[in-house]
Amino acid sequence: MPYENLTTFFGKPVEDFQSGTEAWDVARAVPRFRIEYDSEDSVPMLLASYAGLPGIEATDAIVIGYWQGDDSQGSSQEVVEALVTYAERVPNLRALFLGDIVSEENEISWINQSDLSALWPAFPNLEHLQVRGGTDLALGRFEAPHLTALILESGGLPRRAVRDALAAGAPELRHLELWLGTEEYGGDTTPDDFADLFAGRLFPKLETLALRDCAYADDLAVALAQAPLLERITTLDLSLGNLTDRGAEALLASPAVARLSRLDLHHHFLTDPTTGRLETLGPAVDLSDRQEEEEYGGTIYRSIAVSE
Repeated sequence: MPYENLTTFFGKPVEDFQSGTEAWDVARAVPRFRIEYDSEDSVPMLLASYAGLPGIEATDAIVIGYWQGDDSQGSSQEVVEALVTYAERVPNLRALFLGDIVSEENEISWINQSDLSALWPAFPNLEHLQVRGGTDLALGRFEAPHLTALILESGGLPRRAVRDALAAGAPELRHLELWLGTEEYGGDTTPDDFADLFAGRLFPKLETLALRDCAYADDLAVALAQAPLLERITTLDLSLGNLTDRGAEALLASPAVARLSRLDLHHHFLTDPTTGRLETLGPAVDLSDRQEEEEYGGTIYRSIAVSE
């Protein structure tokens, strides 16, 4: 779980938008809309205030932070509705982060998202969408002709959200990042859900595939090792998961993996001999943050990095 809020986004500093603000320099900073636990404001109220300011038509990025206040069950639905309501005031929006929420504010698996499908027609110029929290998350079947980066961070990403993402009409997509998580927190995908992606039938311009924080990282590695997709991407990221030597052996045996520019495996359960072989494989390999497995009652546990 990220422990610090964003300081930069889409190439500019991020600053909190405060109630009562009378002007905003969109060229200087990206506005973040968030509230405190006991705030009398709400994120939709802050968005309404921003929408009334002069000169915000040039806004190209928005960050949404903590919105729940004292409502622990509050979802992003009202925030999404407010964004759509004021979409005409920010017609040039190109980047949106929905959920810049850190563990001190709310654990990642307690962030309640919602149906985001209304965002796509409201913001047709979106190039970057980043969402944190998988509970109740739905993207809808969408067309996003300018989208180059889609990032879904969760402690358990539901299959429906993954299917929505993979069915997207996003011909310009270059970076796909999915934090798959664990079944205990709603992550119910399997390697089979990625069959079309791995076969190279999706996203012709994809450069980076990041399937992170996965509780079945070995199975993913085995499925990916001979996948046609690896012939054309440059970066493979299986970090934050529970990768062991079994998955690493499949990667080591793959000529396509050896031709990658970068391989990110940090937070892993690999042995010294295996990490040594990976270091000479060819790509720049991140093998930091080695983990130690734990045993309870005769069962071996290998924890992923982010689940709660």
